[in-house]
Amino acid sequence: MKEEQVILVDENDNQIGLMAKMEAHEKALLHRAFSVFVFNSKNELMLQQRALHKYHTPGLWTNTCCSHQREGESNIEAGKRRLQEEMGFVTELKETTSFIYKAPFENGLTEHEYDHILVGHFDDEPNINPDEVADWKWMTLETVKSDMAQNPDDYTAWFKIIFEKFYEHINITS
Repeated sequence: MKEEQVILVDENDNQIGLMAKMEAHEKALLHRAFSVFVFNSKNELMLQQRALHKYHTPGLWTNTCCSHQREGESNIEAGKRRLQEEMGFVTELKETTSFIYKAPFENGLTEHEYDHILVGHFDDEPNINPDEVADWKWMTLETVKSDMAQNPDDYTAWFKIIFEKFYEHINITS
C-alpha cells in the first residue's frame, strides 16, 4: 500500500505540494491537518486515547479524532472520514477556527501543522478502531482543563495548545 500523503501548505493555507506523511514529519514541513471535537447533549467532550503502537504520542489522551486532509478533500469531508475510520461513527461538523503549531517529539519527528478545528455533536457510544484508538471517554471541558493542569504529560501537544489558546472555539456553551 502506498504511504499516505499530506498536503504541504504555506502560512496562508495555500497548497504548495504533496509529500509522504512520514517524510513531512521528519522534515518538519508545514502541512494541513484537522482536529475534531465531538460533544454530547450534556456538553461533555469525547476524548480518545491514542493507540499504544502509534508512531508518535502513543497512549496519550487527545480530542475525539485528528488527521490530515487528502488532496481534493474539504476539511469537513476529511473530519467525517476520520471519525468513521477511528471512532466508528459520523456526525455533522462545523469548522470554528484554524491555527499553526509546531511540536517536536522524542522520536525525532515533528508535527508542524496548519490545524483546522471542527466541532460536532453525538450522543451514542463510538465503535472504536483498535488500530487507531486504545480507549475513549466523555469529560466536561472543566474536568479536562483541571486534569490537563495536573497531568500535562497525559495529553497530546496539539490538544494542550487548543485548550490553552482556542478554548472559546471548542467551548460550545459560551
